[in-house]
Amino acid sequence: MLARINFLSEALSMQTNVTVCLPSASFADKMTGKNESYVPGTRFQTLYLLHGGFGDDSDYVNFTNVTRYADEHKVAVIMPNGYNSFYENQETGALPAKFWDFVSDELPRVCQTMFPLSTERDDTFVAGLSMGAHGAMKLAVHGGDRFHTAVLMSGAGMDTQAAREPATAIAEGGIDEQAQGLANSVRPDVAMYREAKQFAEEGKRLTDIVMTCGSDDFLLPAVHTARDLLTEYGYSVTYEEVPGFGHEWDFWDLSLRRAFEEWLPLRHDVILP
Repeated sequence: MLARINFLSEALSMQTNVTVCLPSASFADKMTGKNESYVPGTRFQTLYLLHGGFGDDSDYVNFTNVTRYADEHKVAVIMPNGYNSFYENQETGALPAKFWDFVSDELPRVCQTMFPLSTERDDTFVAGLSMGAHGAMKLAVHGGDRFHTAVLMSGAGMDTQAAREPATAIAEGGIDEQAQGLANSVRPDVAMYREAKQFAEEGKRLTDIVMTCGSDDFLLPAVHTARDLLTEYGYSVTYEEVPGFGHEWDFWDLSLRRAFEEWLPLRHDVILP
């Protein structure tokens, strides 16, 4: 089942859209007997899935097979609208738009109230592509007690101020000369990496990290740096580089399929009461 909800977000000071995939009974379920498990009190494992720059909450539905994957593997998928915020709080403008507060606090509270989602750490995951990988990594770093696994596709945490100018230039068509600027935005002194190191040294529970990138992606150097830093700090990092792919939807659909089939510790079934 695919639903698009709209509600007034206190964190964003505006109405916002969230697209939700909820597993529903299928013919395959009937053949295997799984349809008998759809009873009151049934809950689902949950994937919070963040879109990239210049996109919105409909991207994954429009450009990947995420709805089919959610149905097949019995996972609820929550896709918020992050605009071009990098999922960071924006304090400028007439009213503040606190995208980090929204995605880290308000979004899960609202969705867990409205939908039958498991709240257990082992049933909760986050993923994102490009700009969404930045948001997913921040959720993973700050949410070791909430997220079991994070999947970062074609990106990682960045110095968002340093990344904005080259990201805008890339959107206007100048990729090669801006790629180094994006690579330089992943550094040990960036707040997210300082926090990742601090939390690991303090012995806090750490989210498992899966990173994947195409060999022809302009963000590959940045992804390599992020991978090496997180590994150095003691995070469990699984990395896969796929030859022949760039910053493209064919790669992200392939990555999502791998996430559902291999990388995420899924039950592949509903959670009975």
